[in-house]
Amino acid sequence: MKFFQLILSLTIFTILFACNKKESEPEFAELSVKDKEEVKPEFAYGFSLNEYHVERDTVERGDNLSLILARHNYDATEIHDIVGKVKDSFNVRKIKAGKTFTLLKSKETIPRLEILIYEPDKMGFQVIDFRDSIHAYTVDYPVSYKIKTIAGEIDGSLSASIQKEGLDPGLAAGLAKRFAWTIDFFKFKRGDKFALSVKEKFINDSIYVGTEEILGAYFNYNGKDVYGFPYKQEGVKEAQFFDENGKQMRTMFLKSPLKYFTITSKFSKNRFHPVQKRFKAHNGTDYAAPHGTPIMTTASGVVVETGRTSGNGNYVKVKHNNMYSTQYLHMSKILVRRGQSVTQGQVIGKVGSTGLATGPHVCYRFWKNGIQVDPLKQKLPTSLAMDKSDLSTYLSQIKPVKKAIEDKLIEKFEN
Repeated sequence: MKFFQLILSLTIFTILFACNKKESEPEFAELSVKDKEEVKPEFAYGFSLNEYHVERDTVERGDNLSLILARHNYDATEIHDIVGKVKDSFNVRKIKAGKTFTLLKSKETIPRLEILIYEPDKMGFQVIDFRDSIHAYTVDYPVSYKIKTIAGEIDGSLSASIQKEGLDPGLAAGLAKRFAWTIDFFKFKRGDKFALSVKEKFINDSIYVGTEEILGAYFNYNGKDVYGFPYKQEGVKEAQFFDENGKQMRTMFLKSPLKYFTITSKFSKNRFHPVQKRFKAHNGTDYAAPHGTPIMTTASGVVVETGRTSGNGNYVKVKHNNMYSTQYLHMSKILVRRGQSVTQGQVIGKVGSTGLATGPHVCYRFWKNGIQVDPLKQKLPTSLAMDKSDLSTYLSQIKPVKKAIEDKLIEKFEN
């Protein structure tokens, strides 16, 4: 009986020991996995952050590299030496308030700054490495582009309608500027159709940076189909918008060389001159405006004259083509040079009262075939025709964009 009781006790002990062992094994295994996760290295900017004491901060107004370094125990001599070594790779003058910087410090009793990382924008970051020999370098993130084409209907504002289809609402302002001569964007009706094809910019194929370029646009406006595509002609500073046939979207001439003005004197064959006190021909149109008001060239062309005379004061003359030229008199300041190409609406000077003038204004003169005429009475061309040498290239360039727009319209509204 005693032997039987001994055997029973040993059996129960063995069972209890086995159960306790099984129950405890998962606990040890779980702790082991947890420990591994805690020591998993974190990488950023090309560094293992676990090896450093990390401090992140924002550039304050008035900050510069010297002030930042001074706050981290560098004296004036050391700062001067550092700035001298990195100035060719790290532009110390372009540190801007509100931008982020990260400090990687050693894990010593008294931490030592080893790496400074400055992020001026989304496109990359700059590094100053204080280890061994002090040096700086820039890292640019890989950039990619994706074409996106959308179609939609006007529902409220154009910007809200564009955003509804997944594009940047800020595109509306650029479209309004480019189509201003063709479409009144305040007169869109609910349900008017539109389509856009754009090139979007991404970092690492995933982080959206913004719209790089409008490749083409379509609007159904007042029952008409209106297309527009950008194209840069040789000798022109920037791309301009043309329709599907290569006709420029904007009119050839602006209505005036000033945005805000009062016409004080029109073109006349016999006008009493306010300074010379006699009747004589006035071969121009006077636009009065405050001193310093920007003067714009009314059409694209080349500056053929700049100078000053006793009568005209400071002046600029622009040749637009073999038929048309314009001149702008009495400027307080000339902002272009002879031989310079200018685009329609470009500021070429400032309103003044130089020469024979009783007050600040610009005298706008207009030549047609070498003869001064009244621009307000001319039937001026609606736009400059695209050069024939560019037309075939342009039509070939816009063909896939136009097809993408039309395919998207069919997909959106006819399926």
